[in-house]
Amino acid sequence: MKVAVIGGGASGFFAAINVRKNYPDSQVMIFEKSTKILSKVKISGGGRCNVTNTTTKLSELITAYPRGGRALKKIFSLFGTGDTKAWFESRGIPLIAESDGRMFPESQSSQTIIDCFMDETRTQGIEIKRGFGVNALQAGKDGWELDLGRWKAVFDKVIVATGGSPTREGLAWLENLGHKIETPVPSLFTFNMPTEKIIHLPGLAVENARVSIQGSKLKSEGPLLVTHWGMSGPAILRLSALAARDLAEKQYEFKLQVNWTQESNQDDVLKALSNIQNEHPKKKLANIRPFGLPDRLWRFFLEKSGCSLLSSWQDVGQKTLNRLVNTLCNDIYTVHGKTTFKEEFVTCGGISLDSVDLHTMESRVCPNLYFAGEILDIDGITGGYNFQAAWSTGFIAAKLSKEV
Repeated sequence: MKVAVIGGGASGFFAAINVRKNYPDSQVMIFEKSTKILSKVKISGGGRCNVTNTTTKLSELITAYPRGGRALKKIFSLFGTGDTKAWFESRGIPLIAESDGRMFPESQSSQTIIDCFMDETRTQGIEIKRGFGVNALQAGKDGWELDLGRWKAVFDKVIVATGGSPTREGLAWLENLGHKIETPVPSLFTFNMPTEKIIHLPGLAVENARVSIQGSKLKSEGPLLVTHWGMSGPAILRLSALAARDLAEKQYEFKLQVNWTQESNQDDVLKALSNIQNEHPKKKLANIRPFGLPDRLWRFFLEKSGCSLLSSWQDVGQKTLNRLVNTLCNDIYTVHGKTTFKEEFVTCGGISLDSVDLHTMESRVCPNLYFAGEILDIDGITGGYNFQAAWSTGFIAAKLSKEV
C-alpha cells in the first residue's frame, strides 16, 4: 500500500510514523512544499515545544477548543493527553508539567521532539520530499493522483496535513472535491492599542485579570501582559481565540474591557479600598497598592482616575473613590488591529468537521482521503492544546479506517 502524507508539520509526521507502525509493509512518503519541516514544533513554547497539557478529563479538555466542541470528545477518547505522554516517554522522551498545566520535554528543547520524529522516519524508512507542493489532487481508477509539479504519482491513500490556510482560496483544491469549508480567520493574536497611554508601561504583568469584548458576552481571564504595542498574555490570547470570528467581522476595531482585580463584585472592590482608607488614612495613595498591582500600574490608575499621587487616603472623597473602583473594574481600551502571537500562527476555520468521519478522520465525500491537524476546523487556546489536536487527529488518520 502506498500512502502519501501532504504536509511536513507536526500532524503530518505523527500520522506518517503511525501509518508505518500500523502497516509495516506500506510505503509512506511525506510531501512538504517548503524546504523547512516541523517549523512550528521548532518555535513552540519559546523553543521548548509545548507538547501537550496535563488536562485529562474530556469535559474539561474540550473547553480549551473554541472550535470543535463536543465532536472533540470522540477524537480525544481515541487518543488523549495521557496517550501523548505515554507515546513520547516510550521513546525515551520524558515530559514534565508546569504549574499551569503545560507539558514540555524534560530537555526543555524542541529539538528533542524534532530528533525523535526524524529518528522514527529514518528507522521506518519514511521518505521526506521537501520542496514538493501538491498542485492538484484527483481520484483515479488506480487511486489518488498527486500533481507535484515536477512529477505525478499515484497513491492508494492520502492524508492531508497541510496546516491552517490563511485564506479560503488556499483550500479551494479541497473544496472542489466536495468538502465543506469554514472560512479561515486568524486565532491567537495580541491586541494593538496605539492610541492608549498604557503602552508606555511595557513589561508590566498582572497575575489574574478579567477581559471582555465590550458589547458582547465574550470574556476570558488569566495573566495579562502590557506590551509596547498593546496587550498580550494568556487572558488576551484566550479571548482572541474565543472571539476570532467576531473580531474578524469587526476588522479588529473594538473596545476591550478589563477588570484588573480578582473580584467580580464592584462592591467588594469598593469595600477593599474603603478598608485601606480607614486603616491607613495618612498614607500616600501611591504607597499602598491594592490587589497586588505593580507599582507603575497602580500609579497609572491613580492618575487616570484623577487622583494626586501626593494625596493621602484620608483626602479621597467618595466620588473619587468610585472613579477609582470603576477604573479597576471597568477599564476600557480602544483596540486598533492585532499582532500575531510570536510566530505561532493559528487559524480558526478549515475543513468542516461535517465533512469528516471523526472516528477515522476519513473524508465523508472522498474515500481513502484523510485529514489531520490544523487544516481541520479545530483550534485551541495556548497551552499545548493545538499540538494535542495534531497528535490525536494524526494518530486516528493513521489507522486508515481500521478500528482504533
